[in-house]
Amino acid sequence: MKKHNLIEMYNLPKEVKYCKRCTISNQRPRITFDSEGICSACRFAEKKQNTIDWEARDKELKELCDRFRKDDGSYDVIVPCSGGKDGSFVAHQLKTVYGMHPLTVTWASLVDSPVGKRNLSNFIEAGFDNILFSPNQKVKRQLTKLSFEIMGDPFQPFIYGQTNFPLKISVEYNIPLIMYGENGEVEYGGDMKNADSPTREITDHNKHYFSNIPPEKFLEYGITKQDLYPYMAPDYEKIKANGTEIHFMSYYKKWNPRGNYEYCKKNTGFLPSEERTIGTYTNFASLDDEIDGFHYWLAFIKFGIGRATADAAHEIRDGYMTREDGIELIKRYDGEFPEKYFKTFLDYCDISEIEFWRIIDSWRSDHIWMKKDGKWELRNPIWKEN
Repeated sequence: MKKHNLIEMYNLPKEVKYCKRCTISNQRPRITFDSEGICSACRFAEKKQNTIDWEARDKELKELCDRFRKDDGSYDVIVPCSGGKDGSFVAHQLKTVYGMHPLTVTWASLVDSPVGKRNLSNFIEAGFDNILFSPNQKVKRQLTKLSFEIMGDPFQPFIYGQTNFPLKISVEYNIPLIMYGENGEVEYGGDMKNADSPTREITDHNKHYFSNIPPEKFLEYGITKQDLYPYMAPDYEKIKANGTEIHFMSYYKKWNPRGNYEYCKKNTGFLPSEERTIGTYTNFASLDDEIDGFHYWLAFIKFGIGRATADAAHEIRDGYMTREDGIELIKRYDGEFPEKYFKTFLDYCDISEIEFWRIIDSWRSDHIWMKKDGKWELRNPIWKEN
């Protein structure tokens, strides 16, 4: 299988460097480092801590809610939510603190995990209306396999649905306000164009969430328009006519994933997994799907950035650990293979183990990986940095 040129695909630097403050590398797509070797996400975290007036932001949120609030009992805000800590935090805050009437919407997981199903049920039981959309399972499997092969990310179809389904509900139910959790581009490092904005442009979807490969790309692989329909955004003119606005709660509230976890344990019945999540040291994030570990593991293969690296970087910025502690956790857990769900993944995508590893090797870039004694190793792991 032909190797993919990740440097060209994602405009990656050829030399791997790590942020001097956290643990993220310059291989994260769209991230930038300044002259002091500090990443854009760390600079934004610094800004959150020192310069943003959060009382003023709270006032902005109240004004936003008043602008969209309905007095006829109907829904006035859409919150994408799977029952996890972040969406649940947003929905609970909007309902109980700001007096909004949220409609929560959920795009079904690929393979539901027991803990994910439990948390969604607990969230609904805590007092929320919810729409769960489950697309054609046969098509979902086809798209997952294709995305694994051509994008190096089996979760891309889920991301299409998770991103575009709320837009569909916004238009069809005439609920113009959509409130997401965090703006991942600025919180985790990426395009900083919306760092000082509460919203995002719908036209940025393809770049920020779809790796510039929208759902329509799969028409080239024999997927019909009818089968792709659930994954596609509504017509842009309909979105404009509806006055749909996408906002981020992280603009209005100082975003803290661990804090959200503690909040939802108390308020929405959220419970962590009984086991540590494969590939990292936590047990309270991204619990919904049995095979989402392959999404994170593929990031490790493509960019050398595993789940522990991403988690540690954010927790360093939030003050929960030192950089040295983060590096030790990365050394211990990053790149851990999701062996427990390997057969589930192969069966879901209908591929052999040989084909799986052939696809994986096609996504290993020579500037990140090398083979030593027949085994793949990172060329420049963070614990060997100069």
